[in-house]
Amino acid sequence: MKYVIMFTSRPELDEAVPPERAQAVYAATFQWFQDNASAFADSGAELEPPSTATTVKTGDSGEPVVVDGPFSEAKESIGGFSIIDVPDLDAAIALARTWPSLEFPGVAVEIRPIVDHSGDS
Repeated sequence: MKYVIMFTSRPELDEAVPPERAQAVYAATFQWFQDNASAFADSGAELEPPSTATTVKTGDSGEPVVVDGPFSEAKESIGGFSIIDVPDLDAAIALARTWPSLEFPGVAVEIRPIVDHSGDS
């Protein structure tokens, strides 16, 4: 079963992590991707910070408008994502539990099943 896993954090908490500790966990993250390569259906992507986001949404007039920043007002931001192909949700959870950055406050891995349209006509 395919799932999207989204790696989230809280930017204000990320800034409090000492740079040397952040670099060590970043290195562990690269190793994590190598160690779990067989579970990944794609290479995923690391995202630039929310300050670089551009959002297209419906404006007050009902027409699409372009705004700076992310649409969401959440405290968490998505830092990256990947698609995994594992037997079931339990396997996805087991993989997410090993995400190296979980040791930091405010970090989470969101898991969502991908809709399978292969049987649609």
